Amino acid sequence: MTKVVEFFFDVGSPAAYLAWTQMPKIAAETGATVDYKPILLGGVFQATANRSPMEVPAKGRYMNDDLQRFATRYGVPYSHNPHFPINTLTLMRGAVGLQLREPARMVPYVEAVFRAIWVDGKNMNDPATVGGVLHAAGFDAQALLALTADPEVKDRLKAVTQDAVARGAFGAPTFFVDGQMYWGQDRLDFVKEALEARP
Repeated sequence: MTKVVEFFFDVGSPAAYLAWTQMPKIAAETGATVDYKPILLGGVFQATANRSPMEVPAKGRYMNDDLQRFATRYGVPYSHNPHFPINTLTLMRGAVGLQLREPARMVPYVEAVFRAIWVDGKNMNDPATVGGVLHAAGFDAQALLALTADPEVKDRLKAVTQDAVARGAFGAPTFFVDGQMYWGQDRLDFVKEALEARP
């Protein structure tokens, strides 16, 4: 039986970015498959009465320092985005649209968007900036924008977000291994252990 880790993420979450950088390594080391699940974090927050830790000043300052510590541990670049928070609705619809229509291009798309937000500090609230990032990554920005307006794409993003909430998710990143939920990129060691315990 294939080992699978479900990875619910939103590109607007710096913790999801850090988890994203580590998932290929964890999958390779455990022989697992990553089931990428794009969600709308704002929808999760609304449904669960949760909010970003960055909205609490003291917690936000601590989180920024902690995220930087993890980035250093992982050996990956990270910089808090000066334009945070980012409205990720269109960006996440783009991820869902590619997953539905051109699945092989979803990961490169998400990587480009994550890098733009959490490494290069770009203002991905600005459509022109988004277009430039996508063009540089080899995507047709106009075609992607049209894809984000597809009713099937919109409905899929809503459905996956609702599924995450129904299963107990309240933030991102959230992982499930054999039905067990793990929240936060700082719980990746438990995710790995759960996958290693699978035959």
